[in-house]
Amino acid sequence: MIFSSDSLAVFLAVLDGGSFSAAARKLGRVPSAISMAIAQLEAELDLQLFDRATRKALPTAAALALEPQARQVICQLNLLDAQALQLHKGLEKRLSIAIAPELHTGRWSRPLERLAQEFPNLEIEVRSASQSEAIRLLHDNRVQLALVFERPGIDERESFLEAGSQLLVAVASPNHPAALKSGTPLSEEQLAEQRQIIVASGTPTGSDPRIVLSRRIWLTDSYLATLELVQSGLGWAYLPQPLVAPLLSAGALTEVRFDNMASQLRLWIDVIWIKSEPLGLGARRYLEIMREVFAHEPARA
Repeated sequence: MIFSSDSLAVFLAVLDGGSFSAAARKLGRVPSAISMAIAQLEAELDLQLFDRATRKALPTAAALALEPQARQVICQLNLLDAQALQLHKGLEKRLSIAIAPELHTGRWSRPLERLAQEFPNLEIEVRSASQSEAIRLLHDNRVQLALVFERPGIDERESFLEAGSQLLVAVASPNHPAALKSGTPLSEEQLAEQRQIIVASGTPTGSDPRIVLSRRIWLTDSYLATLELVQSGLGWAYLPQPLVAPLLSAGALTEVRFDNMASQLRLWIDVIWIKSEPLGLGARRYLEIMREVFAHEPARA
């Protein structure tokens, strides 16, 4: 092997520094060691890499031709070293997270952006799942973390971290009966007869029970599908405030009014994991970033 990680480092340091002395300072060596390393590399390649006619080390055409590939190789070696160190510290090959569809908008994606930067080789799988499906995936060990709405009870098998809250707004198309009656708030009986569209898997019980208010239910597998049906006038729905705010301002949606409760529902969010399953480095870092992101979120009452 002619090139090694050390000879690549020396070669690129001379290119970047413009002289053997500058490369020596960067690598913490004496100039004579840099000069000897380059001379040995040139001998093995049978190529002149630098013109030494002046005090500067001017790259030859051969050196410039080798430079792009050399930089790519050293970059790959650095990535390999970083991945090996991360694996030594417990980095999992893949981090799988189940996220309730209503939470795909807003601040809950920020930790994933940070993880992608810090662990570029970590595979991340984000599974959109209703409340009950996300919990099932977690207990079946098919995901390591689940991001869901707070539940009334506590499962002793789980640990959790508070991750802020999400404001849901009851909305309908302006030509929907629920919207046409918005001047007169809907009674509980009127509300129960209006078709509600919710995100759930197979049955309305797959969604948070606080969201399901009607006897007439249509199900979808995503909040975008729900939004499309609502805009078509086929029913009303609770949807995330960040998603519907522009449509409400533009008059494309109307907020549904109820006579016995507010049309906006704030639900707290938890990240949960199984106590008996040790978390890898990526999952632990995800939770740390979550704590940073929501450090100033008001505590739940």
